[in-house]
Amino acid sequence: MKAMSAWLAARLFRPALAGIGIVLAAGTAGCATAPRADRDWFPYLAPTAQVEASESRFSVAPVSDWSYASTGPTAESYVEAAYDFEALREVWFVLEPQPGSQLAAHTFLLFEFEGDRLLGLTIEARRERNEEYSALRGIFNTYELSYLWGSARDLMTRRAVMLEHEVFMYPVAIDDGQKRALLRSLLTRADALERRPRYYNTLFSNCTNELAKAAGFNWAPAYILTGRSDEYLFRRGIIPGDDFARAHARSDVTLLVRALNAMRPDAFDSALLGELRRRNAAN
Repeated sequence: MKAMSAWLAARLFRPALAGIGIVLAAGTAGCATAPRADRDWFPYLAPTAQVEASESRFSVAPVSDWSYASTGPTAESYVEAAYDFEALREVWFVLEPQPGSQLAAHTFLLFEFEGDRLLGLTIEARRERNEEYSALRGIFNTYELSYLWGSARDLMTRRAVMLEHEVFMYPVAIDDGQKRALLRSLLTRADALERRPRYYNTLFSNCTNELAKAAGFNWAPAYILTGRSDEYLFRRGIIPGDDFARAHARSDVTLLVRALNAMRPDAFDSALLGELRRRNAAN
């Protein structure tokens, strides 16, 4: 009976899977124009990063350093970031759950350098001005891909303060060589994207699986069901801890980020890192 059920299930699902494949192929073919870099972009996503890297050092510009209140942006500024690779200390994985969903989330990375300095990278659908994001439309090459470098204050307060979303910030348990290799890989990919635009894709080139590709990870369902990506990384030992619920609780920096938004901008990174070190040292 079990064998018969398995046989039937396999054959009943095949038409559905085939149908999905046909829809995806048709939709993608309908949007089969070359990706472009010269559209009228949504302002936050308009810049493209200029990356320069040597064996020992790199620079990125522009780095978004916007300021936010609950009503929206209060200042739109940019800076340049330049660091020695040897100064890289930690990598932090940030998860921003999609409100109302346990399966969808935005993810990005913060790179910590000596002196309590943070540089972030968020990978997003590059929307045009007045264009809304749709995960369904994102399957069909509707949006170009954006690698946006930003300050931790920009990336975190945009979400926790302006959008009023939750944000969770986890330490990443990889060795120093792996941290530098991940950063180099993402710099290379960002530089290539600036020279040759690519499409964002909800399934194949989203915020999470682009990071996974740069890290050399094999495909996993969590790279599409991104709301569970933190739990998946915990099971792999990449997010440290003895219990996921406790790791998840101490990574919740939503209220902390909102409080830090009132501080001087140059104190944000050290205050954020200081509190996270205290939480993680206590567990």
